[in-house]
Amino acid sequence: MDTVRRIEWVLAEALGEMDDASAPRSLAAAIKHAVFPGGARIRPRLCLAVAMSCGDDCPPLSNAVAAALELMHCASLVHDDLPCFDNAETRRGQPSVHKAFGERLAVLAGDALIVLAYQTLAAQIHHRPERAQALFRGLSQAVGMPAGIVAGQAWESESVVDLRQYQRAKTGALFAAASALGAASAGQPLQAWEPLGIWLGEAYQVADDIRDVAADAAELGKPVGQDLCHGRPSAVTTLGLSAALERFEQLMSQALASIPDCRGAKALKGLLRAESQRLIPSHIHKVAVAEPARQSPRHEPIVSSN
Repeated sequence: MDTVRRIEWVLAEALGEMDDASAPRSLAAAIKHAVFPGGARIRPRLCLAVAMSCGDDCPPLSNAVAAALELMHCASLVHDDLPCFDNAETRRGQPSVHKAFGERLAVLAGDALIVLAYQTLAAQIHHRPERAQALFRGLSQAVGMPAGIVAGQAWESESVVDLRQYQRAKTGALFAAASALGAASAGQPLQAWEPLGIWLGEAYQVADDIRDVAADAAELGKPVGQDLCHGRPSAVTTLGLSAALERFEQLMSQALASIPDCRGAKALKGLLRAESQRLIPSHIHKVAVAEPARQSPRHEPIVSSN
């Protein structure tokens, strides 16, 4: 079974718990709407790619870790789209959860997905109980305070924000967890794999900033122009489009260089190169080239309008 099918299968298994006749039907539907259809699933794909590079000696556990990461990501998207944050009407080419089911069910669906992530991991940890501490701690750190995705979202409410700190929390934390926990799920030390996720996560946030101004809503499956509209920290605002694109390319190069020497290195590098092309296709490069260069210090603190 290839990794994409493997991820979809384990997510479907996890959400099968929602089919209990005693559960509220509308909430169950909202939760499924948040997870399916999926996006690129890059976080669980990265997790499984690292696990396979490290031997993947317990596929049920690595599957559960990958699913938990994706469920946490989906929860963050549900909350990110709420009226109190982005008030986004679409996500992944369909109505956002709060537009389809209402704001109250969207809040509850996001909360339930966070819990389901832990339930999914807990259901398989009996295969390798000695790995529980590293896996649960790593997942929690990637999501909570002081530097997880919740902290990343909270930085948008601060008046002064360091762009790199913001990006590493909002996006980088879950990527760092994907690479590190992929190794940990296979019983390997996670420290050697953390840099890959850190560089890749920062690259994804820079790419998201670029796509917010240089792509269109149909291409992304969600509204564009959100950073400017909400006064959010952005690599494009801080650096300009051309320099942000240069920064993205630097980060992807650092991610590729950080992959440890392993039997799966070639496949991992192929995955990253394909993602780089998907994130920033050629037409966005043309937009950046057409923009006059803007001189601005890298990683300067920026002032939010909040």
